[in-house]
Amino acid sequence: MKKKGKETAGDPQIRPSLKELLRESSGLQQPVRTEPITETLEKNYMPYAMSVIVSRAIPEIDGFKPSHRKLLYTMYKMGLLTGNRTKSANVVGQTMKLNPHGDLAIYETMVRLTRGNGALLHPYIDSKGNFGRQYSRDMQFAASRYTEVRLDKICEELFRGLDKDAVDFSDNYDGTMKEPTLLPATFPSILVNSNQGIAVGMASNICSFNLAEVCRATIAFMKDPTKDLMEIMPAPDFPGGGIILYDEETMRQVFENGRGPIRVRSKFRIDRKNNMIDIYEIPYSTTAEAIIDEISELVRSGKIKEISDVRDETDLDGLKISIECKRGADPNALMTKLFRFTKLEDTFSCNFNVLINGMPRVLGVKALIGEWLSWRRSCLKRELLHDLQKKESRLHLLDGLAKILLDIDQAIAIIRNTEWEADVIPNLMKGFDIDEPQAEYVAEIKLRNINRQYIINRTADREQLVNEIADLRDILGKPKRLDSLIVTTIEGVIKRFGKDRKSELLKAEQAVTFSDDNLIEDYRLKLFLTEHGYLKKLPLTSLRSAGELKTKEEDRIIIESEGKNKSEVLFFSSACCVYKMRIHEIADTKPSELGIYLPNILSSETNERILYMLITEEYEGEMLFAYENGKMSRIPLCSYETKQNRKKLIHACYEGSPIVSIHYQKEPEDYAAFSSLRKAIVFSSALIPVKSTRSSQGVQLLVSKKGSRMISVRRLSEVGFSDPEYYRIRKTPAIGYYLKEETLENRQLSMGEV
Repeated sequence: MKKKGKETAGDPQIRPSLKELLRESSGLQQPVRTEPITETLEKNYMPYAMSVIVSRAIPEIDGFKPSHRKLLYTMYKMGLLTGNRTKSANVVGQTMKLNPHGDLAIYETMVRLTRGNGALLHPYIDSKGNFGRQYSRDMQFAASRYTEVRLDKICEELFRGLDKDAVDFSDNYDGTMKEPTLLPATFPSILVNSNQGIAVGMASNICSFNLAEVCRATIAFMKDPTKDLMEIMPAPDFPGGGIILYDEETMRQVFENGRGPIRVRSKFRIDRKNNMIDIYEIPYSTTAEAIIDEISELVRSGKIKEISDVRDETDLDGLKISIECKRGADPNALMTKLFRFTKLEDTFSCNFNVLINGMPRVLGVKALIGEWLSWRRSCLKRELLHDLQKKESRLHLLDGLAKILLDIDQAIAIIRNTEWEADVIPNLMKGFDIDEPQAEYVAEIKLRNINRQYIINRTADREQLVNEIADLRDILGKPKRLDSLIVTTIEGVIKRFGKDRKSELLKAEQAVTFSDDNLIEDYRLKLFLTEHGYLKKLPLTSLRSAGELKTKEEDRIIIESEGKNKSEVLFFSSACCVYKMRIHEIADTKPSELGIYLPNILSSETNERILYMLITEEYEGEMLFAYENGKMSRIPLCSYETKQNRKKLIHACYEGSPIVSIHYQKEPEDYAAFSSLRKAIVFSSALIPVKSTRSSQGVQLLVSKKGSRMISVRRLSEVGFSDPEYYRIRKTPAIGYYLKEETLENRQLSMGEV
């Protein structure tokens, strides 16, 4: 008998469903609710994604992410713009009132903004203590209780106008405090300091530019929006210095589209006395430890043999990576190799993704400056309106005072004759026809101020206020005057905080680069091809001492060619194909070895034969193809050069007739052609027109008679005619001349080949 439990488990009628089990285990009486994945994403994931994009990862037009802004504003409210430094832990604690993401996250944000870390071209925080270094992966910053901070002087330009309603304020996360939505920076800080962020589905990677160049470019843009800003700020400027390999086309792409790669190369100096290379500036996007690890791996793998030691000698004076070279090594050549294989040359990928009015947009440099100017004008207008309102309120009070001063004795009498204090203000309002704020102002005047000097000063204040109010209204009504204030402020920023460039510029085409060919050993050699398809590669040094080259029985060498190891070899086949190989990819063989079986390497067809082999470097010269039907074509060798390094070229020559001869020439030469009727001609290859199309059939060289065919074309120097002019033709096509025995120096030619 089966057990009851097994019956229950096996019977589909009584086995409980997964939903029922879940409902029973959770104590729910209602069925489990299901919903489409699209609804779940829309309700849960999309709000999260938008929160990360808008509130965390992407910087806004003032150049800051929310975490940066909350930290700097907290320090501003703590009085750290003018006061002494305070412990970083104090700042972190206060910032948590605005930023709820934890003390370590806040402190890490602070570290990046400090002068000690060196991540910014113009640091916002003046620091004391160990804050690590941007160029070091392993140099950790000290705990917040050991370090001290205060705002740097440049922050005066970030908060200027903050107390004049220049920007909007919003509630913090628990509604107990107010914080600015943006900081009213007086210069384009979005371009001055680098900013990276990874959001959901998008990212931002903004490089830094020189402050003085950015400010001058902004002024030039205000004067002429069509101005080419690359003339003023040609390239970024990184805090770590280095050399920017300047490519105008790529840089223009960054300026116009906000995206593009920027190649940065390290700076080094050579100590020839100690045979050392000292690297003291590296690309902004890498670290010293990563570079040392890469160099060590290259040495271990044997790819670089010129280095005996590499050390990190970074100290208080700054970054220093020391490379000890072996005796006889060329330091400059070694550095070009290291630039190629390590992050001593790295790429900064620009992606100028910025939040504009809460929407992420990828903008070029000019568009960013335009958006910043539009925003800065609105900030300045709000500041001026704030000043205007304050001055108008002050003028309103002085207008009330002026009415009182016309009869000060009556005002005193009203106050003295008023029984209740609460009635003083209403009685003054009635007595002089003034409103409540004006009456309050008059009532607060001290008895000692009721004198002639006080009256004269207040009258002068009123006249000055009238002029100032008129001036403010004029500025608000004239955009040019508003822009002139922005220009004046920016010029002041240049004067106070402008610095020389840290990153040098070097045109990319002038930079010495390393080619993979530099790793290839170059030497003279010979290639031998046998009738059965075996290819032997022998250096000339080993060929001199070699005896007879080994081949299989009944096999023989049919083609040999001399060249260099860095050259390419072309194999012309009977199937009208050309196979290409780099000679350095072919293994050296010993004279006693058979060599490699070429059909396997080339993956050629079974009945396909190699008719000709040519070694070339520059693809100069011409190929001559002679066909059985009497035609001949002349093709430039450069027609077989390909940028994609293709291994096989089909339709490499005319396919309408079998090939009988192939020749290579640098300049026109004399040749002899033979037909199956024992006829011959002597001609110059200049009679054959050059065709750039590889599959061209060329021109008719020999006319067919009685079904004759062309059987061979040879160089005249190889034939041995005693009277070659007898066979000479001046134009094509030709019938040919019968061979005369007395004209043949080589009797074997008449017996065997023709």
